[in-house]
Amino acid sequence: MNREIYDLCRWVIDTAKKYGATDSKARMSRRKFVEIRYRDRKPEVVKEATTRGLNLDIYIGGKFSSQSTPDLRKDALEDFIKKAVDNTHFIEDDQARSLPDQKYYAGRIDKNLQLADPEHNELTPEKQHEIAKTIENSCLEKTGDKVISVEAGTNKSEWEELILTSNGFEGTTKTTDCWAGASVTVADEGDRRPNGYFWAGARSLADMPSLDYIGEEAARRTLDLLGGKKIKTVTLPVIVENRVVGNLLNGFLSGLYGGNIQQKRSFLANKKGEQVAANLFTIIDDPLIEKAFGSRLYDGDGFPAKQRTIVKNGTIENFFIDWYYSRKLNCEPTTGGTSNLIIPPGDKSPEMLMKDLGRGILITGFIGGNSNSATGDFSIGIIGKLFENGVPVQSVAEMNIADNHLNFWNKLAAIGNDPWKYGDWLTPSLVFSDVMVAGI
Repeated sequence: MNREIYDLCRWVIDTAKKYGATDSKARMSRRKFVEIRYRDRKPEVVKEATTRGLNLDIYIGGKFSSQSTPDLRKDALEDFIKKAVDNTHFIEDDQARSLPDQKYYAGRIDKNLQLADPEHNELTPEKQHEIAKTIENSCLEKTGDKVISVEAGTNKSEWEELILTSNGFEGTTKTTDCWAGASVTVADEGDRRPNGYFWAGARSLADMPSLDYIGEEAARRTLDLLGGKKIKTVTLPVIVENRVVGNLLNGFLSGLYGGNIQQKRSFLANKKGEQVAANLFTIIDDPLIEKAFGSRLYDGDGFPAKQRTIVKNGTIENFFIDWYYSRKLNCEPTTGGTSNLIIPPGDKSPEMLMKDLGRGILITGFIGGNSNSATGDFSIGIIGKLFENGVPVQSVAEMNIADNHLNFWNKLAAIGNDPWKYGDWLTPSLVFSDVMVAGI
């Protein structure tokens, strides 16, 4: 952010105080986004937008409000700030609402996390059109006469923010990202129309996989869904593919958030220091990985980012507790949410794991489902491949697994060597033993 924006943000803080705010937090942000999608070899979506705005948190004693505006003209801002302060007086008092103690701002490291690609602007709309066309062509060639439709696309974005607080916090962030992928629908038996997809993203185009690979992978994953059907209910090992591990892990993590703990909706609330999963189960939260999607130098409260072990060898070591819920729970804060979540990888590929297991199901996707953060119970639909003698033999669909997280994660039996690269949860494929999969 330039000096003009910094001075405007400082003026917002001073103006909020002038109109009666005890404390305030101002965040100026700007985002530029370009999206291009192709279908039937012609553009279907061409979209470009630039947005900017101010988000203002107002504190008056124990009263708090958070309000936003896209209008950054000073005269309009002054009226907005005055109304924001006036409206905060009508909010119910909550003494846990405050800016963090200044001591928690100390210790931020000075490191270039390489979150913004200096060559981002060289990814022009013309290049994006070529990317989408190349991926679509690759999909169509791979799927052949089975294809019904292909939607291929790419998007890129640039994000900047400046945060100032009335009690001394200052933070700036600039990030870029680009994504490319495709969604494919093919014809199957009867009226079945399986739909699959593959998308990849990175901070820069140079770190993306090849466009042909992206298109071929989207097609391959869709063709793998052909002939999917239920099999008889069975108890057997399952391998959860790396890119969908988060669907299950989300349910476990829900018990670790301060909001759920404080509101009595956490099945893990009293489990700190206890072993709740298999020895293999370790979760590390690391916000300081260069070029990673979840990386940051500070969190939403302004606390310095640092690596934390959340679960070690099945034992809970940390919860996700922000400043507000730390005051509600009368405990020390950690951080309010995940950054780059890591399950340390093993040394075998999914193919090697299938050979070791002999028979089981490789889960490549989940459908619907629910997880109860208060009890840990979950139920979720699956799609994937039945494998025999280590070789996939049958696509499976319309089946379901149900369990409790306190039981399920104790079944973790092996970990793959393939952490997912295209997201902020760097999870490898996971093997669970003795899982009942409900079918016919």
